[in-house]
Amino acid sequence: MRLPSYEMYVGDSNHIFEFTSIGKKGEIEKMIVFEKTTTNGFYNLAFGDKDKITGKLNDIKVSNNGDSEKVLATVVKAVYIFLELNPNVWIYAEGSTKSRTRLYRMGISKHLKEAEKDFYIFGSKNNSWEKFILNVDYESFAILKKNN
Repeated sequence: MRLPSYEMYVGDSNHIFEFTSIGKKGEIEKMIVFEKTTTNGFYNLAFGDKDKITGKLNDIKVSNNGDSEKVLATVVKAVYIFLELNPNVWIYAEGSTKSRTRLYRMGISKHLKEAEKDFYIFGSKNNSWEKFILNVDYESFAILKKNN
């Protein structure tokens, strides 16, 4: 996808991405972390503000910096990079709150046609996975890079 995004710093492990959100509340440090799960071949996508004191991810805080489109585009860019480096793994994503999960669903829905060129995208509801369908209220998401 060719949307405006922020420049990122990629950590040595290629599992942590950092960038700075610049908006109405100033500069806010953000983190995207791909964490290995207990399910073989699955990584959890965790995203949020970087805590100024601990340096760790805070996925509960709501920044409302007025740049959500650019921030989500940056997360998508990190997904592309991570899956280029790890082409046969799944990424699992679920918002830390229902409203964040809804925000993720809206972002996927808005760019679904373009995203489906590069990824297999699934949604989960009631402990069942299905190919992502517009206007369905999913609880979580999973994506896999297509081998184009």
